[in-house]
Amino acid sequence: MVVQQHRRRGGCWAFAVAAVVLGTAATSGCSGGGGAAADGRWAGGDVDAVRKAADALAGAGSSKARTSMEMATGGTRVTIRGEGGYDFRRRTGRLEVVLPKDPAGANAHRPITELLAPGALYMKNRGAGVPADKWVRVDTTTLEDGNLVTGGATDPLAAAELLRGAAEVTYVGDEELAGEKVRHYRGTTDIARAARVAEPHARASLAAAAKGFASDLVPFDAYLDDAGRLRKVRHRFSFTNGTGEVAVTSTTLLYDFGTPVVVRLPDARDIYAGKIRA
Repeated sequence: MVVQQHRRRGGCWAFAVAAVVLGTAATSGCSGGGGAAADGRWAGGDVDAVRKAADALAGAGSSKARTSMEMATGGTRVTIRGEGGYDFRRRTGRLEVVLPKDPAGANAHRPITELLAPGALYMKNRGAGVPADKWVRVDTTTLEDGNLVTGGATDPLAAAELLRGAAEVTYVGDEELAGEKVRHYRGTTDIARAARVAEPHARASLAAAAKGFASDLVPFDAYLDDAGRLRKVRHRFSFTNGTGEVAVTSTTLLYDFGTPVVVRLPDARDIYAGKIRA
């Protein structure tokens, strides 16, 4: 399967959790609603079922979430994990992101709190000279990947919106996930197409990703329940960082739908405006 190639066009992802981890581990541095048919298949077809996953999540309201982002470059492989919840109607979420241990086996960094909102990513415990009581705000519409990789966790709603560009979808079969039956679909999604047909809140970030990646095609595996809700999705990205290719597998797991998720975005006075060390 062809994977997505992402090349930086100068500058540096100053706030990137992903870049921090890879820089430490690999010394890479920084330069510059439809209904189900009686037989269990979707009446609208496999492609439609996947493309409508974001709509089904909005109908579900909210859920708990777990994320995993595995990065591999050369002989180095690291995994960043996150856990929290997402409100799909308000389009906001909160994750506690845990960076991998250092080579000595100790946690090199406190968990990073991430708040997700349309067009913005807020991070606390970012390090790099940012005071512990301050947040860093990143405009995701200016990121070359639209925050599909940068934050160390793919925004769960963005992961679903990305599927609106799905094509060449194959129904793999029914499987069991956390004790429930889900339908497993596999295919590729086109970021540029997804950006054109996504809900307004997601268009700008996906459009940024479509411009920043050399290829718009992203392989995926998606798992939907009987209500059409996305229970699990795995996207496969890759980009070059000046020293070689970095393969990224981003996995999002959604469960306990309807669980209340409260997200309070930081006040302006709590957002750090100073210089952030590379």
